[in-house]
Amino acid sequence: MRSRMTRIGSGLIALMMAAIIWLPCLHFIFAKPVSNFWQPQGLSPKAAQLAARQLQLWTDPALRERELNKMRASNAEWDFMGRSYLVWSLANMSLREPASKQIYLQTMDQIIDETLRLEKQEGMTFFLMPYAKDHPYLVRPAHSLFLDGEIALMLAARRTVEEKPEYKALFTERVNGMVDRFQKSRKMLLESYPDECWTFDHCVALDAIKMADHLDGTDHSALIRDWIAMAKTKLVDPKSGLLISAFQTGGTPIYGPEGSSIWMVAHSLQLLDEDFARDQYQRARKELGAVTLGFGYAHEWPKSWKGDPDIDSGPIIPWFEISAGSSGMAFIGASSFGDEKFLAPLAATLDFAGFPSRDGGRLKYCASNQVGDAALLYAATLGPLWQKIETP
Repeated sequence: MRSRMTRIGSGLIALMMAAIIWLPCLHFIFAKPVSNFWQPQGLSPKAAQLAARQLQLWTDPALRERELNKMRASNAEWDFMGRSYLVWSLANMSLREPASKQIYLQTMDQIIDETLRLEKQEGMTFFLMPYAKDHPYLVRPAHSLFLDGEIALMLAARRTVEEKPEYKALFTERVNGMVDRFQKSRKMLLESYPDECWTFDHCVALDAIKMADHLDGTDHSALIRDWIAMAKTKLVDPKSGLLISAFQTGGTPIYGPEGSSIWMVAHSLQLLDEDFARDQYQRARKELGAVTLGFGYAHEWPKSWKGDPDIDSGPIIPWFEISAGSSGMAFIGASSFGDEKFLAPLAATLDFAGFPSRDGGRLKYCASNQVGDAALLYAATLGPLWQKIETP
């Protein structure tokens, strides 16, 4: 046993030495300019290829059904979020490429209409994980802020690109419902699942409410200001300074800071409080972001918090403690804040370990799925939508 373990140890040392020698060389093979992934004007090469694949899914019903069924077998949320990220991406693409706007609007409308139809036909739990049915929601009638916020933001993004009268009424109804529940909640914390609230969902919902002010001349600035003030005092982990991910309606934490959540939260906060957003991104970058031998990745938890892998974090790669979920969402954070020193190494890792598959100018990552690729597309196109809302 001793000699066998010695041989195994020697083999591991040899592999480590090989990795030390070859990884920097591999980095040079996969490293590309940041403009290959994101650029200020038009579509980057990577964005155009990802978009072509995503659009194909909505022109080929059989292909879409296969992709969505695979995701729903693991997590029905992915079906819903893949729709959200694609609609938000198409809004940015419409603003980046006005000549193609009508094509993008057509797909946005197709996604929104089907999503609303399924929600009405199947009920809100169609897009939720099974435990949504395990207990009743505390607030009746039951609403999921996860669904309401993302649907509202889809409608807002579409209307920002070009007004559609029938969507205005649907958007106003959705926003007014969320605002009413915020005002009735003593702690301003709304359920996505029974007695389970998520910072991610609150920030997305507040983005939609902020966009209502831009689109329809309403004023919810006091509501947004009060929620931000509450979050800074009640929802921040004292050790890392990062917002926690989930909590009960009474404010009791369920999950601490998580990379699969905080990168998107920082992006969403840009529309609500730029200084707080930058603070959260910089803390996440320090606590969770990492670059080794030119390859970028992200951890799921800060060192001060112990968590368990779940469907959001994805598998955790030992030694480096790499989280697939956090690393993917880190693209959104890095793109949002123009962090090219992190974005470029992340992109190198994606092309090295994401197993890209190209076909006829279309790109997908075999290590990902539709929602993962849609989130990457959002990271590769973001900018114009937020800028349009921020500009009077």
